[in-house]
Amino acid sequence: MHAENEPLSISDMAALEQLYGVPAAASISKEVDYLHPHYRAFIEASPFLALATSGPGGLDVSPRGDPRGFVEVRDEKTLLLPDRRGNNRIDSLRNIIADPRVAMMFMIPGVGETLRVNGRARILIDPAVLDRFAIDGKPPRSVLEIHVDAVFFQCSRAILRSRLWDAEEHVARSSLPSLGTILQDLSRQEIDGKQYDQDLPERLKTSIY
Repeated sequence: MHAENEPLSISDMAALEQLYGVPAAASISKEVDYLHPHYRAFIEASPFLALATSGPGGLDVSPRGDPRGFVEVRDEKTLLLPDRRGNNRIDSLRNIIADPRVAMMFMIPGVGETLRVNGRARILIDPAVLDRFAIDGKPPRSVLEIHVDAVFFQCSRAILRSRLWDAEEHVARSSLPSLGTILQDLSRQEIDGKQYDQDLPERLKTSIY
């Protein structure tokens, strides 16, 4: 029995399946274990993905972005994802060392459907591979080689409900706390937020690759 003020919840598979029912046939048919040419077209059109990993320290979801097609389809079972310059937390890479399983969600501006890929990754540092992904003469420090286990599209409901690509729904950046403000407050004034904000545009410009 539930305590009087405890919200109702589900904790077993049978109850969950009873609540949601059987998945539609299309939900099953859309999943394959290789990169079908239709799915390859989505990957080659995408400039952005979210990369999910898991490790001893917990979970991580990290944004990845470059000019569209930045993820290379080497063959129907393999993707290559360059790891560009960042903040050196390397949360994703630390997780992959411990647990190679990864999940990716590819997004395409203006397109409602997303593409989901599950697989297993390893970290490549072969100079010949790195040089292939150089931009402005700057190669990535590493490239993730991802063995594909499952690929399927996600329908557009979430994008439509959120109106993500609708310009009228775009939020003015000035309506939110600046990064400098956040850092200054979280560091208890150890970081000069105003200076951080002033330096950020040039820092992004010179360190994007």
